[in-house]
Amino acid sequence: MRMIDVIIKKRNGKTLTQEEFNFVSQGAAKGTLPDYQLSAFLMACFLHPLSDAETVMLTKAMAHSGGRLDFSRITNLPKVDKHSTGGVGDGISLALAPLVACGGVAVPMMSGRGLGHTGGTLDKLESMKNFEVRVPVNLIYRQIKKLNVCMFGQTADLAPADRKLYSLRDATGTVESRPLIVASILSKKYAEGVDSLLMDVKYGSGAFMQKLEDSRKLARALVSTAKKLGLHCRALITYMDQPLGRAIGNANEMKQTVEILKGNKEIAPDFYELLLEEAANMLVISGAQKDLAKARALMEEKIENGEALAKLRQMIKWQGASPAAVDNPEGYFKTAPLKAIFQAPKAGYVAHIDAKTAGMAAVLLGAGRNTMEDKIDYGAGIWLERKAGDAVHKGDTIAILYASDKKRLAEGLALFAQSVKITKQKPTAYKIVKEVIK
Repeated sequence: MRMIDVIIKKRNGKTLTQEEFNFVSQGAAKGTLPDYQLSAFLMACFLHPLSDAETVMLTKAMAHSGGRLDFSRITNLPKVDKHSTGGVGDGISLALAPLVACGGVAVPMMSGRGLGHTGGTLDKLESMKNFEVRVPVNLIYRQIKKLNVCMFGQTADLAPADRKLYSLRDATGTVESRPLIVASILSKKYAEGVDSLLMDVKYGSGAFMQKLEDSRKLARALVSTAKKLGLHCRALITYMDQPLGRAIGNANEMKQTVEILKGNKEIAPDFYELLLEEAANMLVISGAQKDLAKARALMEEKIENGEALAKLRQMIKWQGASPAAVDNPEGYFKTAPLKAIFQAPKAGYVAHIDAKTAGMAAVLLGAGRNTMEDKIDYGAGIWLERKAGDAVHKGDTIAILYASDKKRLAEGLALFAQSVKITKQKPTAYKIVKEVIK
């Protein structure tokens, strides 16, 4: 088989076979196909979008381009994971994985790093000193068998074709292709060896897909493709026009996670609501629970009786960090040494805090990265004292910003100020979960 023939076939709008997708994926994974031919292939797929059947074939091919995790020998419990398309303050996974693991399922949660205004789960976990996210496969198995939960980064052997094609999509202007997005996301999850998958597809200024209809189309494509791969799947379409929770930034978000699992739901009611909704849906799609309301009540019980917090403490210890992170979050998750307070410029109601602008302000503070080579300041970030709907007087604190550099602090504060809108009228409350796609 020749790559040029595959490229020409797709360029002419023809349907590719499983063997052809396997050939491309193996070549991308092993480095036997040059970047210029892989780039031409991606552009052909962009100009002649993959059919639903082709999307399934490409997903399978990328998933099988390396090894796959197999938990069938480790546990007979259902295996379930969750994927979010990313947002600002979206540290749900940090609390979700240990919580759901208390519900009679195994949660092998493979996560990524943040880039741009959206944060990454691995970066948040690494704000805990010595927390190990590069877990060898044998230790993932061991931890799942013992705890039912492990949070880890993509291993070198899992879907290596996706790593190559993902980097080339960014360089070739083919990022927006929905079938390529679907194949990229699902190939990693399919290789992960789970039975069930919950998708959190966000919409709004801080989301990858800003328009609701685009998010809806992506959610439907993900669910449809996942089911054709044999996965139990549903998607929640969730609001990301404003930051989720009160914390933006790595140590900040870990501190909020601990407080939430301690039962302090008032610290961030929107975060708590989405946490329970996602946890309940994961239990239902896995088959561990049949009724969504009962699953939600069970998850709330696991928080209230301390089981979820104990599971987080165990996971932290198993992965090399100190349980002091749970026992003393205020003392353990240190904020950066410099801080600035953003005060309400007038009386009224906080009508809106734009998620993307707030997220980019956090990047300026040092909490995120513009390139994968950038270093992160784990203590940098933003704590929102007020959220949309809250009444304020002139001079009230809306947010506290943290940084380790005066210039970064000033730039972050100036940009954050542009994200806040105050009005005389109280804004209409927004729904966190807009739709459920089954």
